[in-house]
Amino acid sequence: MSAPQQVLFDVPGPKAILRDKIYTLVFSVVMVGLLALVVYTAYSRGIFDDRWQVLWDPQKGNQTAADVWHSLLVRGLLEGTLKAVAIAVPIVAVTATILVIARVASNGLMRALAYIFTHVFRGIPVLLTMYFGVIALGLSPLVSVVLGLAVYNTAVVAEILRAGIAALPSGQREAGLSLGLRPLSVLLRIQLPQAVRIMLPALVSQVVVLLKDTSLGFIIAYYELLTVTKNDFNYFGEATTVPFVLVAAIIYITVNMAVSRFAHWLEGRLSGARSSAGVGDAPVVPPGGVAGTGLGVTAH
Repeated sequence: MSAPQQVLFDVPGPKAILRDKIYTLVFSVVMVGLLALVVYTAYSRGIFDDRWQVLWDPQKGNQTAADVWHSLLVRGLLEGTLKAVAIAVPIVAVTATILVIARVASNGLMRALAYIFTHVFRGIPVLLTMYFGVIALGLSPLVSVVLGLAVYNTAVVAEILRAGIAALPSGQREAGLSLGLRPLSVLLRIQLPQAVRIMLPALVSQVVVLLKDTSLGFIIAYYELLTVTKNDFNYFGEATTVPFVLVAAIIYITVNMAVSRFAHWLEGRLSGARSSAGVGDAPVVPPGGVAGTGLGVTAH
């Protein structure tokens, strides 16, 4: 006989069900009303006129729709935004790991320096670091953008990983040390991989933040998606501002959703690998029971 199913809440009664239906209806009406208000306001301002034609038939100069989309997707997204992300993410992965090692080191000076670095650069806006790279160090806009992204996200990602390590049972470290591993080996081979798996949602969120922060590069003349968007609606006229800004927003959302979906797939793969490794599985008893292993048998 199977055990009765247990729930963590009381089954709602007729009044609770009716109340939930009323709340759902009211919420839906309010949301539809707000959406209708936004659409009507946009319509009254002429947002739905022929300004959208710039996306498929620019009709200005010798520009074509292919030129418009090439500027957005190739020049802006691939050669600008994603290029900076592709350079910054590996740098952050390496420097954040080094910072985590320093944060949990036995040497007090290393811990103090890592603590100062984390709290200083986590509190400085990314744009200020980019300005410092351009003005004080004379770096190119690309290098300055990568510098700002790398410094800030190194501090944040290191704290995320440190929180993941702190969430692990203390027996993980003790077991590794009892096997003869050095503290650094325990950190890199046992604790850190588990911390990455535990904190994967937070790490993905930080990658999304990093990707969006590349848009700050337009202030220091870095040619990325937002810069291209601004140049496009300046060239085709102020009336095309809404179409170009909306297209840029859709591109950002699409890329960020792709990153989130990849992280979800990776998390599933890691969980599957962990399950296939036998973690948490019951031990397999060999044929013949315990006697089949030869354990406890007295030699004659």
